[in-house]
Amino acid sequence: MGKQASQYDKIFKENIEVVLPSLLENIFGITAVESEELPDDLQHTKERKPDVLKKITDAKGVTFVLHIEFQLVDESEMVYRMADYFIMLMRKYKTPVRQFVIFLGPSQPQMPTQIEVDCLQFRFPLVAFIQLDVELFLKSNQPEEVLLAVLANFSDKSPEDVLKRIIGRIEETTEGDLSLNRYFSQLRVLAQLRNLELTLKTTMDSIAKFISEERDVLYLRGFDKGEEKAEERFVKNLLTKLSLTIEQIAEIAGVSVEFVKNVQQKLSTE
Repeated sequence: MGKQASQYDKIFKENIEVVLPSLLENIFGITAVESEELPDDLQHTKERKPDVLKKITDAKGVTFVLHIEFQLVDESEMVYRMADYFIMLMRKYKTPVRQFVIFLGPSQPQMPTQIEVDCLQFRFPLVAFIQLDVELFLKSNQPEEVLLAVLANFSDKSPEDVLKRIIGRIEETTEGDLSLNRYFSQLRVLAQLRNLELTLKTTMDSIAKFISEERDVLYLRGFDKGEEKAEERFVKNLLTKLSLTIEQIAEIAGVSVEFVKNVQQKLSTE
């Protein structure tokens, strides 16, 4: 889970600035008119790094600290971690704090969301992505938001039809082959959260017209050839066909810089 979780974490950190306004407005009912990044290291007697930490001023002129955590595991002690965050944020910023946990798992989470004891009452809002309407994300003109449709509630729609629409909307809302490859790479990772990687592979095969071979559809079809082999093929194409830095290639392909360097070394000996 460690490596896999870091992949999901990387995707949300890369895309959060684009998707945050829509999440706030459509899910939490917050219209932000001002947003200021806050340091994400909270250190008093312990160190914490929130997923999202911002100072927000909403349309009513109310200013508060916004704290969001994206959670993959239905963690029974999440409520204590959120309470830790709350106290540290209140102590540091001396301003109201609003917290949310967004659960990315495939089912409704059962984690406790409140503490009620003699001298303490605390709770946090919990939103399960699986309960959000897929149309909320499919109608977006931001590919970073469209990606999130794969985690939403498909209702009576088939996974194949939803994936076709996601792929089509990403293609429609993305400019440039490099960005398109990056979003499809992210879609491949997020599809694993719903066990849809094989369905995605089949769907990609059926609508290959959306992506030319120059966009390396072999990478997206690479599930049956071994993920690492497909990633290596994709990185080789980026190294030989485009003038990009190793860091840029690693970001686009969703691999480590060390992985790119190893592929580059192999190429030099071929």
